[in-house]
Amino acid sequence: MLKLISFLNPYKKECIVGPIFKLFEAILELLLPTIIALLINNGVSNKDSSYVLKMGGIMLCMAILGFCGSLICQYYAARASQGFGTDLRNAIFLHISSLSHAEIDKFGSSSLINRITNDVNQLQLAVAMLIRLVIRAPFICIGATIMAMILDFKLSLIILSAIPFFALILYFFIKKTTPLYKKYQKDLDKLSLIISENLGGVRVIRAFAKIPKEKDRFKEENNDLTYTSIHVGKISALLNPLTSLVVNVSIIILLWVGAFQINVGTLAPGTIIAFANYITQILLALIVVSNLIVIFTKASASAVRINELLETETSIIENKEDLSKGFKEDAPIIEFENVFFNYNVAGDMALEKISLSMNKGQTIGIIGGTGSGKSTFINLIARFYEVTSGEVMVNGINIKDYPLEILRNTISMVPQKAELFTGTIEENIKWGNLEASVDDVIEAAKKAEAHEFIIKLPNGYKTKVQRGGANFSGGQKQRLTIARALIKNPEILILDDSFSALDLATDATLRKSIKESFNDMTVIIVSQRVSTIKEADEIIVFDDGQVVGLGTHKDLMDRSEVYKEICLSQLSSEEAIK
Repeated sequence: MLKLISFLNPYKKECIVGPIFKLFEAILELLLPTIIALLINNGVSNKDSSYVLKMGGIMLCMAILGFCGSLICQYYAARASQGFGTDLRNAIFLHISSLSHAEIDKFGSSSLINRITNDVNQLQLAVAMLIRLVIRAPFICIGATIMAMILDFKLSLIILSAIPFFALILYFFIKKTTPLYKKYQKDLDKLSLIISENLGGVRVIRAFAKIPKEKDRFKEENNDLTYTSIHVGKISALLNPLTSLVVNVSIIILLWVGAFQINVGTLAPGTIIAFANYITQILLALIVVSNLIVIFTKASASAVRINELLETETSIIENKEDLSKGFKEDAPIIEFENVFFNYNVAGDMALEKISLSMNKGQTIGIIGGTGSGKSTFINLIARFYEVTSGEVMVNGINIKDYPLEILRNTISMVPQKAELFTGTIEENIKWGNLEASVDDVIEAAKKAEAHEFIIKLPNGYKTKVQRGGANFSGGQKQRLTIARALIKNPEILILDDSFSALDLATDATLRKSIKESFNDMTVIIVSQRVSTIKEADEIIVFDDGQVVGLGTHKDLMDRSEVYKEICLSQLSSEEAIK
């Protein structure tokens, strides 16, 4: 947790002033039993009503001042804890945004969501308790013990003898619960993953009649989480009773010993009442300490998870210098030089020996079997992943030398899965260019063959998009995402199997529209359909992570067995040779 203290720097005043007022309240609380003892010994015993009223007035003023001090501390604790949580969430979100796809894949979306929500909430609570109670509770314990020693040293030994028992109880609790809280957080991540998968894939689950299977899967993980929670809850439940037991035994011994001393006249009745009050204060403070240990044990587990995330460095080191003036006019717009790539060190190469180039204004088709490396190849162009070895060049400059914003503004990508965001259709298309006008949006939709179905909707371009675009068909979503890419008017347009949900006629019309509207734009089309990439200026054939064919459709039919096999599996012999 100490590594996250820097997020409290903007709230130094709150972290100092809050505990001071809480300490002030604690001092007043410690003085009350002594004043009660004086009131009983000097006022009640002597039947001095004026003394009783005087001391009662002092106690009332102390109670009011203590209440005010507590309110002020509560205010500063709320400001500091909420500000800390806000700043930490912002920092985590920005850090996640800076990570490459490799690091995000490593953690998983469900775990990242839990870290930025649940784990930060645990730390927020810990900060609030740090300001409000961490100083007060130990101060009450120590202060009450000292005040008891001042009143009667021999009786205070009863309180001191109970301290080792408290220490043993706390040590046992911390040792047992810390690993359980860590396991609880991991189980929560797994449960969140299952919920996310079920909500996102509800149509598939229902289509395959897998609801009973998913119920069992959820139930099993939920039972694991419940078991861990109950296990740690049982241990936590012992803390307060054991603490109360030790304190109450101490009170019984104190009253028993004190009664003898009162009988022989060596102890005043008010003193024994003050002692009982101090032991009660210690009991309440120890219960608070017990709860603080629970809170800080949970927060410690959360802090470890957040630090693990914040300490994870992106594999992509960004160059902040603008190299746009260094563009080479005659260089290929994209060039791969002996590129190798794998997703993890222990795994096989996803791509190997990739050397090729693409010229400005070309339409490039990419085809190959499932898992052949097509999507991996285009992800390297936008530098979503870092190449293992070799170089990827854009406009003659290594993509590692680009600021990421400039590189990615050069490229528009339409991924395999059409992702839409909540908002209107117009807002979704404007994602590609926030400064675009309504006319620009309509023009982009027309080029993407989306305008026709949009204007038939009751609200047209103001139609609300449900989460993930659930209120649109697969083909409609693909056309909207293509419109979003086109409105950016990029140098490079990458379409990763983005025509898969379109009928052949719309597919052909859309490709023709893009070709006619953007003469200078380099278009890369990844597809499983031969008909989609057949007319491309150049076709790249992938197989098992390698380029096994490069050329026009006619050339590849003569020279590439892999391409020929794909073509003949989709087209007749007459269509294939046209």
